[in-house]
Amino acid sequence: MKTARLPNWSWMLPFMTWLPGIGRVELRADLVAALTGAIVVLPQGVAFATIAGMPPEYGLYAGMVPAIIAALFGSSRHLVSGPTTAASVVLFSSLSIMAIPGTPDYVTLALTLTFMVGVMELALGFARMGALVNFISHSVIVGFTAGAAVLIAAKQLKYFFGIEMDSGGHLHDILLHFGQHIVEINPLATLVAAVTLAIGIVCKRWLPRIPYMIVAMIGGSLLAVALDLWLGADRTGIATVGALPASLPPLSSPSLTLDHIRQLAPTALAVTLFALTEAVSIGRSLAARGGYRIDGNQEFIGQGLSNIAGSFFSGYVATGSFNRSGVNYEAGARTPLASIFAAFMLMAIVLLVAPFASYLPKAAMAGVLFLVAWGLIDFKEIGHILHASRRETGVLAVTFFSAIFLELEFAIFSGVLLSLVLYLDRTSKPRIVSLAPNPLLPNHAFSSDPDLTQCPQLRILRIDGSLFFGSVAHVEQFFDRLRAEHPEQKHLALIANGINFVDLQGGQTLALEAERRRADGGGMYLINVKQGLWEELERCGCLDATGARNVFQAKTAAIRGIYQKLDKSVCATCDKRIFRECNA
Repeated sequence: MKTARLPNWSWMLPFMTWLPGIGRVELRADLVAALTGAIVVLPQGVAFATIAGMPPEYGLYAGMVPAIIAALFGSSRHLVSGPTTAASVVLFSSLSIMAIPGTPDYVTLALTLTFMVGVMELALGFARMGALVNFISHSVIVGFTAGAAVLIAAKQLKYFFGIEMDSGGHLHDILLHFGQHIVEINPLATLVAAVTLAIGIVCKRWLPRIPYMIVAMIGGSLLAVALDLWLGADRTGIATVGALPASLPPLSSPSLTLDHIRQLAPTALAVTLFALTEAVSIGRSLAARGGYRIDGNQEFIGQGLSNIAGSFFSGYVATGSFNRSGVNYEAGARTPLASIFAAFMLMAIVLLVAPFASYLPKAAMAGVLFLVAWGLIDFKEIGHILHASRRETGVLAVTFFSAIFLELEFAIFSGVLLSLVLYLDRTSKPRIVSLAPNPLLPNHAFSSDPDLTQCPQLRILRIDGSLFFGSVAHVEQFFDRLRAEHPEQKHLALIANGINFVDLQGGQTLALEAERRRADGGGMYLINVKQGLWEELERCGCLDATGARNVFQAKTAAIRGIYQKLDKSVCATCDKRIFRECNA
């Protein structure tokens, strides 16, 4: 696909960066992915609306206009917006105490909440707060994706095995309920699901050109119809999606009264933060797999406009859907056009073939979603993280187990929080190494080999990290230990090319150490000071305390200048002779 030139107004019309470059290949791939996505959203939309306490058709409406707006104004190529399990649960738990679910008052509150969430998301996007998503590390994304995939599969167990059970709650709740109903397994429904799964695996592995999800669903549906005709629908007990209302989303309006706004404000803020984190996390995980990047600010804007539009077209809170986004990616979507096509196809399906949805078995849907869940787990990357870093392994594990045993949004927050804690722990302990001239290297270059001979009067250190309020304690402890263990080394030279910035407290730490060294009859010197570091030391007034004459921009000049300040009586009896000046 051709890459369009990015105009300076692209944040207003982001779709102009990819729409002009669509060719026949992209169009075909997006149409195939859209058809799959439109079929998948049928049973999910009805189920999510039921969970949210909304009339069933509202789940379908939330997957129409909001999905189109989010695709046009977002930055992800594969993210599909619409109703989700988590958003539906949050909506129900928040609004059910204010109104009776399913009533007009409840629907009005849901539409008002959706509008408020959209406004908050849009405000965060215009405030350029999309950088917040940069704190979601790659390990968090991999763990979150794997955990969500396990949940997707677990929530389909009831349909895969034809069991009437509660599939809500966390993984252990679902498995407990499944164990209690295991004797109720419907072998015919399981057969339909297994055949669907097998057809999908065969097509995906040996017939990659064929849209395996659609073929698998058709195959499972035909098998279910054949079994019903042979044995009778009453005996097979294979549940289907059922007939759906044939209507497009009617116009609606939120109630923006002061009482409703004040009543819903706390809930709207919580839903906004969770919805944005979920949408951007899904977008980033799919972008990482697709080999591109997303713009967090643009995604905030797209999600905000999506929910604002949805509140006027009978849609409740929409955010990134892991199920449909995963299906969209696995089905081969190339551009956001797939999401737009899927929304229009959903409208056509609801209008024309909604009654025929009664022939689509839920077991076949479960088999397809099993395939999607398996494809979302990146086993190769998980193995790489496990072997590469203990810290990242910890982040991955916390995110994964939080996702399957706690709330899905909490998994993201816990992973991000742990990543920040580990990052702060790492930056608060900058690496400090002792250096000395190495006679085996050209020009006696400095080396960190611990076996090298040290000067009796001068210690040379290199600090790899910034000096700020969080790291000064570690540096001060090192300085104190150095003075206690080597009191004869009264002079200290710091190689500063590894120090990127210094705040006021970091500058004061250097100034205090310089004063202590002078009081002991020695001195402290800075070598290879960056321009930015020099300006920061000057700005905080710490350069004067350190001594501008003790700042050098080259090691050779520094050693020559420092040697002149050493105690020559000690040099006279010294047998180390590690500097050229010593031999001279």
